[in-house]
Amino acid sequence: MSYYYEIALLGSPLGVLTYSATTQVEVGAKVEVPLRSKTVEGVVLGGCDKPHFATQPLVPLPFFYSKKQLELARFIASYYFCSLGEALALFVPFAHDIDVKDVQELHSDITLTKEQNKAMEFLQQQEVSLLFGDTGSGKTEIYMKLFEKASAQKKRSIFLMPEISLTPQMEKRLKEHFGSSVVMWHSKLTKKQKVSALETIRSGEATIIAGPRSALFLPIDNLGLVVVDEEHDDSYKASSRPRYNARDVAVYLGKVQNVPVVLGSATPTLATYEKYPSFRLKGRHFKSSRSFLFEHSLEQLTPLILDKLANRVEKKEQSIVFVPTRANFKYLQCADCGEGFECAFCNVGMSLHIKLNALKCHYCGFIQAVPNVCPKCGGENLRTSRLGTAEVVSELRRIFAQAIIEQFDRDTVTTNAKLKKLLKRFNDKEIDILVGTQMLSKGHDYHDVTLAVVLGMDNMLGLPDYRAREKALSTLVQIAGRSGRKKDAEVVVQTFNEEFFGSFVEDYDAFLEDERFYREGLYPPFRRLARILFAHKNALKAKEQMEKMYQNLLGFSQTVEIVGKGECSIAKVAGKYRFEILLRSKKATDLLKAIRASRVELAEVDMDPLEFS
Repeated sequence: MSYYYEIALLGSPLGVLTYSATTQVEVGAKVEVPLRSKTVEGVVLGGCDKPHFATQPLVPLPFFYSKKQLELARFIASYYFCSLGEALALFVPFAHDIDVKDVQELHSDITLTKEQNKAMEFLQQQEVSLLFGDTGSGKTEIYMKLFEKASAQKKRSIFLMPEISLTPQMEKRLKEHFGSSVVMWHSKLTKKQKVSALETIRSGEATIIAGPRSALFLPIDNLGLVVVDEEHDDSYKASSRPRYNARDVAVYLGKVQNVPVVLGSATPTLATYEKYPSFRLKGRHFKSSRSFLFEHSLEQLTPLILDKLANRVEKKEQSIVFVPTRANFKYLQCADCGEGFECAFCNVGMSLHIKLNALKCHYCGFIQAVPNVCPKCGGENLRTSRLGTAEVVSELRRIFAQAIIEQFDRDTVTTNAKLKKLLKRFNDKEIDILVGTQMLSKGHDYHDVTLAVVLGMDNMLGLPDYRAREKALSTLVQIAGRSGRKKDAEVVVQTFNEEFFGSFVEDYDAFLEDERFYREGLYPPFRRLARILFAHKNALKAKEQMEKMYQNLLGFSQTVEIVGKGECSIAKVAGKYRFEILLRSKKATDLLKAIRASRVELAEVDMDPLEFS
């Protein structure tokens, strides 16, 4: 007798295919199936009637995907516009032959303050909540106590961090308290380490499973808690299909599994702050103080900054220097007053296109000629200069020949081992000045930093992104939070926008209230966005597909606004010409409905986009 099953092919954009078996196979089973001339893996979605065509046989494997994994995968496929096979490829299946152990109860010597206990009680009463705590306020200690509480109920916890770069120090802290009950999971593990970690996770021996967004998709039974640390971080958003946001998927996982989800940050996104109940944890556990000095200058190493660095080098104290990640396009700025150039229709910075000799808004496509003078002060000193980390390191090494100066970015820190080594050297005071990009702000503990230099804030503020203010201020707060942990520290901020940064750098609550009015009626969380991408080696075909979908979308103008369409800001990538449509709506359901009905062959959908270049 033959049985027939619908199969989702793992990692494939193809739809569901039909295969046969001589014995019954359970829903969720992982199988091997032939596809053309090769063998691929798939997942059984359910039985079906005998088709009118001949079928190929499937071969069951000793792994399966749980009902809850299948439910979460279906959500990802539906919301983020990918195939079910692509969504399921994110998940690691369960194994049939694992000896499952009881969850071990955790104990530590952590004692919470009265305010931390109030925070923990609040978080335990919510389905989804935000722990809005200043840097150094003790959020991690609260997480650890929540892990203990979950383990007392024989439940396990997922602890998400935005990047691998955060795992070494957090792994050390977790294992100091909970030992072998902690399993770290990330892409830099060797094959042998992954096999060992999976055995520990599948058996139930691991009580806390920690790592970046991929840790969300591991085979975890008896889940009792999900914590998403640094919830504001863009690293939670995948840049390729499936273009999911792990923070939002974690919230949906909590709903599927009926477990609480805690989102934590010192600089939460306005979207999270608006959407979920929050507990505000103020203050720091450090007695040291921190002062801010604002220097009105373009992005450069000025005499003031060099003097401050020289003072720290002489006193054998440590400094960090932040340089923003280099953008894909330069942004025009007045060197006399710092004025940037915003779109008249979108309130976001415009990018300078040298070939066009024009400024262009990457949201609505508005273009204006490059001005000869500053519209604010009338000055003719318009510049586009940017600094990079390598250039800063080179210059500082030339000036401070006796100091040890290191670069901390993705160009130099390419492995987990290099990351651990560099952080250890810095905390062992073998490095005097650490120069880095966003990696500097990622929650690392630097014990003895007494000077933080922050360059390029105005460039970040002028990015063509509706979240430019949020991202710039968040970065400044996070960088500043790396200093003054043991001794008094100074933060030098290079900006012409002292009024903005000075008003909010020590009052992020006030910024969130201000940002609410800035975005209302235009941007998330008050409107939902979707970006539709079209890429092809033939520019004409990509453009034709964009125009075709644009025409289709016009039928939904009552519920969905077409903000703009046209060539992408980076018009060609990997030999393919790129075009885009940006959509806006009050409700995500209206966006989903319009896109599904209007979608064309080349359309690549990015729901809730964070990247616009």
